[in-house]
Amino acid sequence: MSTDKKIVKRNVKDSVFTSLFQDTKYIVELYKALHPEADYVTEDMIEIVTLKNILTDSLYNDLGFMMDKRLIVLVEAQSTWTVNIIIRGLMYLVQTYQDYIEKEELNIYSSKKLEIPKPELYVIYTGDKKVEEKEISLSEEYFSGEKTALDVRVKVITESREGDIINQYVMFTHILNDRVKEYGRTKKAIDETIKICKDRNILKEYLSNHESEVHDIMFSLYDDEQIQKAMMRDARKEGRMEGRMEGIKEGEMRGRTEGRMEGIDAMIANMRKAGISDEMIQNVANMTQRPIS
Repeated sequence: MSTDKKIVKRNVKDSVFTSLFQDTKYIVELYKALHPEADYVTEDMIEIVTLKNILTDSLYNDLGFMMDKRLIVLVEAQSTWTVNIIIRGLMYLVQTYQDYIEKEELNIYSSKKLEIPKPELYVIYTGDKKVEEKEISLSEEYFSGEKTALDVRVKVITESREGDIINQYVMFTHILNDRVKEYGRTKKAIDETIKICKDRNILKEYLSNHESEVHDIMFSLYDDEQIQKAMMRDARKEGRMEGRMEGIKEGEMRGRTEGRMEGIDAMIANMRKAGISDEMIQNVANMTQRPIS
């Protein structure tokens, strides 16, 4: 198999984003980009709590980390805009708290108030749609701002300070998208993206150390997208075929029914010609469920 056609199967949530932030060094940079005042944060204060996709139907997210056991930060990266990230964020947060409570052996039925880390939820959006919101909430998006028993607030990031790790990741995705438009979903598009980013000092260290992995990730994502498109084409084709078959069956059934009724009408007409009584004809009509005129 040639390099251009190389396909490596990976977890569906694997991406440059998840690969990048498996390293606590880059998580520290991310936290400082989110909290510029926190220049004191070091790697030993970071604990990764990203939900793992052990089973195919289990819950898993892009990035979760705990800072100094005081703060849980969940970050999602998406190129397609949807406010449903609020619902997913809520589900990730509940599962993350459950894991924390089990790990710390906390008793939720105790009369003593539990001490749990404060949550923060973020979405880094890199798509083409213009998104003005800086924050989206469960209450505003789903309940017209009505105060309910629960609210979830997700901060939306579309840009960041030049040079920080968020800005570099967003720039990487934009450069990749431009190269894909120019060269298609090819090795050349990936090679050009990596070269440009290195030249511009965008994720340079990460790309230098993980170039092969980035190739594998991108080829896998290309493959997954092609599979999804093929499945959609097959589903549409199957739907059209089922529609045609149902139409044929319905036509055949209608034809048989009309033919049967025409036969009964002819039989009743012949009975009348033969002088059979109306009472007998009515009995035959009742048995065939055919009204007579």
